[in-house]
Amino acid sequence: MISYQLQNKDAESKARAGVLSTDHGDIMTPIFMPVGTAATVKGIHQKELKDTINAHIILGNTYHLYLRPGTSIFEQVGGLHKFMNWDGPILTDSGGYQVYSLSGMRKIKEEGVKFASHIDGSKHLFTPENVMHIQRQIGADIIMAFDECTPYPCEYKYARRSMHMTHRWLERCIKAFNEGEPLYGYDQVLAPIIQGSVYKDLRQQSAEYIANTDMPINAIGGLSVGEPHEDLYAMTEVVTDILPEEKPRYLMGVGTPDNILECIGLGIDMFDCVLPSRNARHGMLYTYDGIINIKNAKWKTCFEPIDASGVCQTSAVHTKAYLHHLFKVKETLGAQLATLQNLSFYLHLVGEARQQIINGSFRSWKDALIPKLQHRL
Repeated sequence: MISYQLQNKDAESKARAGVLSTDHGDIMTPIFMPVGTAATVKGIHQKELKDTINAHIILGNTYHLYLRPGTSIFEQVGGLHKFMNWDGPILTDSGGYQVYSLSGMRKIKEEGVKFASHIDGSKHLFTPENVMHIQRQIGADIIMAFDECTPYPCEYKYARRSMHMTHRWLERCIKAFNEGEPLYGYDQVLAPIIQGSVYKDLRQQSAEYIANTDMPINAIGGLSVGEPHEDLYAMTEVVTDILPEEKPRYLMGVGTPDNILECIGLGIDMFDCVLPSRNARHGMLYTYDGIINIKNAKWKTCFEPIDASGVCQTSAVHTKAYLHHLFKVKETLGAQLATLQNLSFYLHLVGEARQQIINGSFRSWKDALIPKLQHRL
């Protein structure tokens, strides 16, 4: 059974600490979910996800998993958890964002979205109904509703039309989800997604509509798609003022460490983003002292630990000079060590935020820390 318990609220902000319980384990919120798009968090073994990074939950992507390896594989093996040997909770993105990013390779209609595979050009159709079934087959604990993610910038009329279609699709998602059953013996829940671009009235309408569906988890989509940070924060605050307190709020695709802390302060509980792992593969490291570009020549003779703060066991035993060398000679271990550092840092950061909320000191801690996080070393 999946349930949520709100444990603490910060007195000087909207930050919250809670526990989201699933049949695959408890998720301490606020939480960051490493992105495991194609049944793997790139370059990271599942043992490292659990023991080094301390991931409570990971994210898989319906679009990619549907295309490869295909849903019949999951039905044969007993779901994504068994396929990838991960015994913790999993959330699956519905594929709406990936379909949005295909642009010229897809056509959006009321029925759903027709698209061409980026792999071989084969034609496919995603509808609210079959996306619910596909996610049942994949076997995620948390299933996302099928929505349209609007681009930025986006005209008001388009954003309004898209939002209403997302709401109609949600009705079909809920019906299809309720008519289905879990396939692998554990509970699954459906999370609806708020849209409305950067228009306050649309976000309010969508938040009210989604809140009235009374789903166990509520998500916010269509942000972190190029809009200024001020709009990200403003729209997030509009939505969290409306959503029920007793249910977790998931802000999709966000973001940088300072984005995450600011949005925790606005009442968000769950985050995911490719940024820490993608930037790691390009040599960008996140630490409590600031951001490091390990490819810079200044690190060639720096024999200090990659990060001595203790957030990552591995980063404490290898030097910046060694990691700089690995990137220069294009050894895959370099990207792996950088990814371990970044994901460990993100999980440590949200864990520390949780502790500060419980201690009643989140606001002052956040305000003092953010300038350091933005600093480039």
